[in-house]
Amino acid sequence: MRILGIDPGLARVGYGVIDTSGGEQTMLDCGIIRTDPGRTEGERMVEIARDLRQLIRVWRPELAAVEKFFFYRSSNTIAVVQARGVVIMTLSRFGLPVVEFPPMQIKQALTGHGHADKDEVLEAVMRELALDSPPRPDDAADALAVALTGWFQR
Repeated sequence: MRILGIDPGLARVGYGVIDTSGGEQTMLDCGIIRTDPGRTEGERMVEIARDLRQLIRVWRPELAAVEKFFFYRSSNTIAVVQARGVVIMTLSRFGLPVVEFPPMQIKQALTGHGHADKDEVLEAVMRELALDSPPRPDDAADALAVALTGWFQR
């Protein structure tokens, strides 16, 4: 199964693509969709949708896993939630099944406890995907963690 993991944001959307065939999980791609801060929010949402459509066309995932938000205490919370909505809409337009996981569930799935720190999650991602070096940037590594959770929780 090919899974696309997404770590939503407005400035940067992390993505990670894994393949789970042969009893192993393999990273195929990871990175970020970066939006231009000089553009309006609406234009940035269009950038996210456009770049995400391209990723879907290239990798043809069978499942999408997206990090779920309950609340944030920052000034950009609404914009991040709106960007997440654009992600969900774009995935749905391609007919992709979408699963969503809150951060605590992702940490639990990868490390065995829901209060793991970022380094513990990164180590688990590297172990599960047999990576010699950490995926960069952090948003991409987080998206790979989401994709792995999608596989483990199927």
